[in-house]
Amino acid sequence: MSEFHEELRIVLAGFGGQGLLFAGKVLAYTGLIDDREVSWLPSYGPEMRGGTANCNVSLSDEAIGSPLVLDPNVLIAMNQPSLEKFEPMCVPGALLLVDSSMVPVKVGRTDVEVCYVPATKLAEDAGLKGLANIVLVGKLFAMKGFCSWDTLEAAIKKCVPAKKVEMVQKNLDALMLGVSA
Repeated sequence: MSEFHEELRIVLAGFGGQGLLFAGKVLAYTGLIDDREVSWLPSYGPEMRGGTANCNVSLSDEAIGSPLVLDPNVLIAMNQPSLEKFEPMCVPGALLLVDSSMVPVKVGRTDVEVCYVPATKLAEDAGLKGLANIVLVGKLFAMKGFCSWDTLEAAIKKCVPAKKVEMVQKNLDALMLGVSA
């Protein structure tokens, strides 16, 4: 059993094409590798790229009753409409990771922990365009320590397709960018 016992009920949300489902898959694989209970539920809007996309991920040491996350204790919001939609659902004390490059408005609630990370800008400035999603996963790792670094690295290697093996190091670089953000 994993040594990391905090249950995480995560919603990752933004536009299609921002890699939210991939980021959710990486998070889910950390749970699988650590022998935790896991659910991963992707949701697409009407269009894949440019439409809405969100992903529900649960990591727990107990059985998970439903793959739907209706009361997230972590929200990763990569655009304004997603923040507006999911912020009210977050439980008091939840962690909201907001891509401040894409979300101009601040969170209105005072009963949640908010971390603004200019993930899109950080990724682009580092030559890692399109990896803002993984920058935010790195920030979540730094703040919640939901697995070991080795587990996170193994999850990246598992999720990056073999035909894109050159992306493994870029994803690891994006994680480190998030850890230090």
